Amino acid sequence: TEVVCVAGALGDSKGLPPPPDSWASEAGSELAILTIKLAPGARWTLPAAQHAATRRQLYFFRGNTLAMAGQNIPPGSVVEVRANQDLELVNGDTACELLMLQGRPIGETVIQYGPFVMNSKEEINQAFEDYHSTQFGGWPWPKYDQVHARNKGRFAKHANGKEEIKES
Repeated sequence: TEVVCVAGALGDSKGLPPPPDSWASEAGSELAILTIKLAPGARWTLPAAQHAATRRQLYFFRGNTLAMAGQNIPPGSVVEVRANQDLELVNGDTACELLMLQGRPIGETVIQYGPFVMNSKEEINQAFEDYHSTQFGGWPWPKYDQVHARNKGRFAKHANGKEEIKES
């Protein structure tokens, strides 16, 4: 079994540091992102989180068969499990991969509308006003619905005007 800690911690393994002013930077957030690869026939136990309020979801995105706590899980499933309990994973006859997302709820009102997520309706309205007036700093192309020619290939245009083109 290969486990990569992308964010948060698992035992002595630590992921990338979170932004300093984010919920993830608070010790009690229990934020964690793991990728888990199980070899054919592998068994591994995901250790419990510390708090009962922590939420944990596993995304079974590659493989044929997997059992979690003795229950068969179909490929392509998302399973929310009790984070404060150890969880045994038993793989079938082909390699499988999972993504684990974990964290404690932030304990605040959350309002989402379109791509905006804020704490109040007033903040959502302000985000829309900001977007419509500045497009969050400006849109670098001449048209609002800009489409690039298919033969342009892959590229990135940076805020300073520099353009990077990927050679095929």
